[in-house]
Amino acid sequence: MDTTTVQRFAVAHLRRRPEVAETGGFVAGFDPSTTSPFLNYATPLPGADPTGADVRALIDAFRGRGLLPRLEFAPDAAPAVEDALLRHGFTTEAAHEYLVCTPATHAVPAAPTAEEPSAEADFTAMDEALSEAFGGVFPPSPEGADRLRRTLSDGGAVRLVRAPDGGCAGAGSASATAEGMSELAGVGTRPAFRGRGVAGAVTAALTGTMFARGAASVWLEYSGDGSRRVYERVGYRPGGTRLYMSLGG
Repeated sequence: MDTTTVQRFAVAHLRRRPEVAETGGFVAGFDPSTTSPFLNYATPLPGADPTGADVRALIDAFRGRGLLPRLEFAPDAAPAVEDALLRHGFTTEAAHEYLVCTPATHAVPAAPTAEEPSAEADFTAMDEALSEAFGGVFPPSPEGADRLRRTLSDGGAVRLVRAPDGGCAGAGSASATAEGMSELAGVGTRPAFRGRGVAGAVTAALTGTMFARGAASVWLEYSGDGSRRVYERVGYRPGGTRLYMSLGG
């Protein structure tokens, strides 16, 4: 798959944020409910070749909001951007491989049933479960539950596997389609339920749902070899690399 496709998706996805700033070939998306750098970041337009003034204007867009200047992007789709950022003091946080699934590779492993939330309390239970799954990086909050509701109401999908007590064993979400793609994100399983196929069930259900809604592909990033194996069993294959860059100080 052309890496430009993932970059076009990134641009379109950020343009759906509650607050958007566009300057000098960059699109920055902001969520006023949080200062998290993982939810407030920018990405370049495919082929962007930013000047020094463009980068400084982007920095100002973040600092004027009291936020860390930060970007996520596929470097192959905008080869000039990395050097432009490095010249202005940005450093690389990480380089992550991403995986892509298409209807031709999609598989549904034998696993528990993943379902759409059916009550308001389910969103709170999902937010709490995901916070636990990711070690409290995102503490549970009303805003976190609201983001899951908004993903669903905006045309994306959210799914959970129920625990025996009716709560949430694991969950995840997929964005609304843009540029023919959807992004699967935040698939997590509470530690007590790991090794039972929960993540695979959530992944397969979300991916199949977005294909049924017309997506030509679904992409994601993985956090380790264990999660990669889960995604590969559902049909995800290597697609390219994305850079995470930020400006401290």
